[in-house]
Amino acid sequence: MAQLVTSLPAGTAVPSATKVRVASIDVVRGLVMVIMALDHIREFWSPSTVRPEDVTQASVALFFTRWVTHFCAPTFVFLSGVSIYLYAQKQPNRGRVSRFLLTRGLWLVALELIVITFLLQWSHQLLVLEVIWAIGWAMVLLAGLIWLPRPVLVALAVLIIGGHNLLAPTQPVTAGNWWWALLHNPPGVVALPPLPPLLEAYAVLPWTGVMLAGYLIGPWFRAEAGQRQRWLVGAGAALLVLFVGLRLLNGYGDPQPWSVQPRGALYTVLSFLNVQKYPPSLLFLSLTLGVALLLLAGLERATGAVSRVLRTFGQVPFFYFLLHLALISGSAWVWTRLAFGQAVNFGFEPQQNWPAAYTFHLWRAYLVWAVLVLLIYWPCRWYARYKQQHAYWWLSYL
Repeated sequence: MAQLVTSLPAGTAVPSATKVRVASIDVVRGLVMVIMALDHIREFWSPSTVRPEDVTQASVALFFTRWVTHFCAPTFVFLSGVSIYLYAQKQPNRGRVSRFLLTRGLWLVALELIVITFLLQWSHQLLVLEVIWAIGWAMVLLAGLIWLPRPVLVALAVLIIGGHNLLAPTQPVTAGNWWWALLHNPPGVVALPPLPPLLEAYAVLPWTGVMLAGYLIGPWFRAEAGQRQRWLVGAGAALLVLFVGLRLLNGYGDPQPWSVQPRGALYTVLSFLNVQKYPPSLLFLSLTLGVALLLLAGLERATGAVSRVLRTFGQVPFFYFLLHLALISGSAWVWTRLAFGQAVNFGFEPQQNWPAAYTFHLWRAYLVWAVLVLLIYWPCRWYARYKQQHAYWWLSYL
């Protein structure tokens, strides 16, 4: 979701191999951003009374419409860490990198609280702390962490990703422990008067571990292509084996055990795949990042029209994020006003207050998704070219 510096400054000459490596990151990032839009559209345009992850009630189509979007946030945050490493290699010293991460991170936090919160709920009744919030604070923390020795960072990333499931959520949340609740708790409301209530969705600590992991494998994207391919495939396969092994044991790694479903074998498979995103469990990250690493290996030299479109989106991710959310939110406001005589924000309005005339149709979400992707490509292409032709300092913040 936030752009974390993958492109080189305008006018910089680079070897062709470097261009391929950076482009491969953009293709994968663009892919998960397009998928991300489907989830946001579903929430605004086609919500269901059944939770998509509830394998006892949800249809297979609804489950997978939600499940496939789970790959977006971890892949994006992970690639943000990779991009930070690549950016750092072009800077004269770590001090400049650290200052950029600090200011960029605080800028993202401010935008989450002021702009994105409004786009999500059409008000500031709650301050919504979602992925941009987590990315922003992860960058702030990384501004200090990059000064530590690499072995310490490796140990820290492994400890956070592999061990944070040992930490119990803070209950109850009070004025004395709110900071830890924001670091690690599952979704919930944190009251900090006189501020509006904080609706925490993305805990900062585990997502910082994901960004740090991406930063640590950044050197792979400066290695020889064959070696990089072996590393990416090997690491991706290892994470997927870890996921299957631990999931079969039904022990550590995820608080939601899988079970045999009375609806049939297919729903048992869905139960097996249904791992916790909030906060992201070890098994959730093993599955999503394992697939992401394989995609990075498989799409490194992707060509063709689709890859060019995805690369365009991936080159301007934060611009894409703000624009797509504004279009989805604004169009949903207009649609509900016309269809039901009042603006209805399905994501925040209790189900008992939904209009009686509303009918759930999953095809509606896919139709709006296709239209949105087509519409948003042209402004993204314009902005990507504008960034390539200009070197204004503020471009690195949008």
